[in-house]
Amino acid sequence: MCFPPTFVQVYKVMVNVGRHEWFVFRRYAEFDKLYNTLRKLFPSLNLKIPPKRIFGDNFDPAFLQMDKSQNFSDPSEDEDDKVSDDRTPTDFDFLKVIGKGSFGKVLLAKRKLDGKYYAIKVLQKRVILNRREQKHIMAERNVLLKNMKHPFLVGLHYSFQTTDKLYFVLDFVNGGELFFHLQKEQTFPEPRAKFYIAEMASALGYLHSLNIVYRDLKPENILLDSEGHIVLTDFGLCKEGISQAETTSTFCGTPEYLAPEVLRKQPYDNTVDWWCLGSVLYEMLFGLPPFYSRDTHEMYDNILHKPLMMRPGASNTAWSLLQALLEKDGTHRLGSRDDFNEIKAHYFFSEINWDDLEQRKVPPPFTPNVVNVPRIISDSDHTDTHRYVRHQTTEKIHIQCLFRMGWVKLIPKIKSKFRTRVLH
Repeated sequence: MCFPPTFVQVYKVMVNVGRHEWFVFRRYAEFDKLYNTLRKLFPSLNLKIPPKRIFGDNFDPAFLQMDKSQNFSDPSEDEDDKVSDDRTPTDFDFLKVIGKGSFGKVLLAKRKLDGKYYAIKVLQKRVILNRREQKHIMAERNVLLKNMKHPFLVGLHYSFQTTDKLYFVLDFVNGGELFFHLQKEQTFPEPRAKFYIAEMASALGYLHSLNIVYRDLKPENILLDSEGHIVLTDFGLCKEGISQAETTSTFCGTPEYLAPEVLRKQPYDNTVDWWCLGSVLYEMLFGLPPFYSRDTHEMYDNILHKPLMMRPGASNTAWSLLQALLEKDGTHRLGSRDDFNEIKAHYFFSEINWDDLEQRKVPPPFTPNVVNVPRIISDSDHTDTHRYVRHQTTEKIHIQCLFRMGWVKLIPKIKSKFRTRVLH
């Protein structure tokens, strides 16, 4: 409903679900279409934008939790372990900041009830509202709610809020970023790369089955758990509601991994994720993304026009998969017809038992030597447990692993050396 503009220049949105009712107030600037319509209909009223402040909160706890009936963790777990609106920050002991970002921070926390450790993402509402990032935050939450059923996606256990903050209680994954391990070892043997790529493909296939395009696959967004399985994280660029026959056109992602159709600003579908998968496989095998250049414009030109360069050290089946995934024409790319089923059928994965893989029965080829929680807490020199692995030997690795998509610590002198996402 809209209040008479001569008295209160505020737009009020009412939401009714069953017996529940919520409302939010917004400045007219948040509703450009409405504002312009009112000006045309009532030119004599001389409508003006109110002062720059938001009236009321835009995130109602109960409204955020309306779909909680589908938000259970693994069925084998206690029913108490679910997304719920009756949690508060006092239910947890916050132990250490393990990541900082533009919207807030990530903290290592222990639930008082049972001593379980979680990574809690704490977001500042005011910053989200000021930057108009509500859609991305809610999209991330919506995707997180669906992740509990897949072994290679980080899961959301609880979400709640205070008057000024949002809290996402996530799995604490402490085996290190794939980015860290890759920087440390430069390349992976093909069997190890195959294992990681298979688990990534399974995670992407699951998201696609829910009509979700991930759009930002890269080593920084892939964690290893304590056993060595991959865990896909950071869902801020996900796009919901995209089936195989539908497209979107937002220019977003990370420069090194952008598909040609994204660079051309053409409508694209979930096959952009398979391009990213090929880019990550190439980087694991050869140490750099396939079309990398320090000059971003040159790199974009390489992605669009430069043929894929064959390098020594990979098997014929690996090259066949890379060529199929890094096909510049998205309509001919592997996965463009039957999505994940095409990936599984490629003979690079002929030795993979996909049922065993998705039940975590395939032994990982590498087990991280993780640091225990007490050491993380006592280590005052480090504030990012996603690279908490023993024997960090070089300053280069230490600095590079401070940079993660979505939670970036900016050091001006070296900022330009590291990958950041783009969103137009």
